[in-house]
Amino acid sequence: MIFLRHHLHEGLKVEYLTVKEPQILWSNLKERYDHQKTVILPKARYDWLHLRLQDFKSVSEYNSAMFRITSQLKLCGEKITDAEMLEKTYSTFRANNVVMQTQYREKGFTKYSELISCLLVVEQNNELLMKIHESRPTGSTTFLEVNATSHSGKEQKARDQANSSGRGHGQ
Repeated sequence: MIFLRHHLHEGLKVEYLTVKEPQILWSNLKERYDHQKTVILPKARYDWLHLRLQDFKSVSEYNSAMFRITSQLKLCGEKITDAEMLEKTYSTFRANNVVMQTQYREKGFTKYSELISCLLVVEQNNELLMKIHESRPTGSTTFLEVNATSHSGKEQKARDQANSSGRGHGQ
């Protein structure tokens, strides 16, 4: 009874304060919250049906949505397998990534976590390549740095003499 009360929300503790038997408390809570499955399941099924990788800005956001939806479905007694999660991900790649989709299928992933790890690494590498490209677009050349301290004193002295005897001096 102490364990049950410890994990109850403060409002529920007060409401069920007079209940002394754990079985009665459990039954009352089950009766009160058992309808949650009927509320959660339709929305979770809808979300699963409309979950698409292409709708997310990042693989991480997609992965979070995938686990939120599958957790809700599992709570309601529907088990989603790795094979279903893999197929959902493959089938919802962007249309311009059909070649990539085929390549990932051919790798033969058996666990969803393996595919997502691979996609996260690829996404991170792509972001890095884009940052490099934006900092120096293809075809642009770097400017050579001139290091003034590498010139010897003789070269500097010769330049100074040439400038002092050159035109415009003393005119």
